[in-house]
Amino acid sequence: MITLRRSEERGHAEHGWLDSYHTFSFADYYDPAHMAFRSLRVINEDRVAPGMGFPMHPHRDMEIITYVLSGALQHEDSLGHRAVMRAGDVQRISAGAGIQHSEFNASAKEPVHLLQIWILPNVRGAKPSYSERTLAALQPGKPVLVASGTGRDGSLTINQDADLWAAKLDAGETLSHPLAAGRHAWVQLMEGGLDVDGHSLHPGDAAAVSNEHSVALKTQSRAHFLLFDLA
Repeated sequence: MITLRRSEERGHAEHGWLDSYHTFSFADYYDPAHMAFRSLRVINEDRVAPGMGFPMHPHRDMEIITYVLSGALQHEDSLGHRAVMRAGDVQRISAGAGIQHSEFNASAKEPVHLLQIWILPNVRGAKPSYSERTLAALQPGKPVLVASGTGRDGSLTINQDADLWAAKLDAGETLSHPLAAGRHAWVQLMEGGLDVDGHSLHPGDAAAVSNEHSVALKTQSRAHFLLFDLA
């Protein structure tokens, strides 16, 4: 079974300095039909104006993944980490028992475009931790395991039985992702055009996949997307 989540159906918040689209209920946007998908709780597509951002604020018991699409994002947290992330960089915060962090556009001229993803953890009150990696070498046709519950293949380790893959496919390429029994998939398209088992996606669209043996992907044009493999 495949269920589509169209870009234009998402929640939208325009704050002047922040233009944000919410795939699932978040902040002032509430839709009981779109609270989460399995352990995937938040996918926010944010565009933050130059020099603006989110001051220090707390989180707990959440796996937070930030995926930068363009521009530069400056991060600081209560564990003492500081970083400037650029396109192709990915950050993972396991908030656990509690962490505070801030995120600001590091540029005075250009906006920063990013996805912020929250995954519900399978353990509560864990020791907070932080890690990051770059996907600058992400090549067309070669999906990369970005995050996983096991940390295998150099992926960021999260406290959940979930795999997050990133891929760029050239026009006309195909990819089949197998799904083990009882597994589910969420495909989030950021750029280009993509068919998911014959369903056409455009930027911002997503597809939820359940009770299938695999996910068949074919590009309409060069595509950049994320695939979540979830328990």
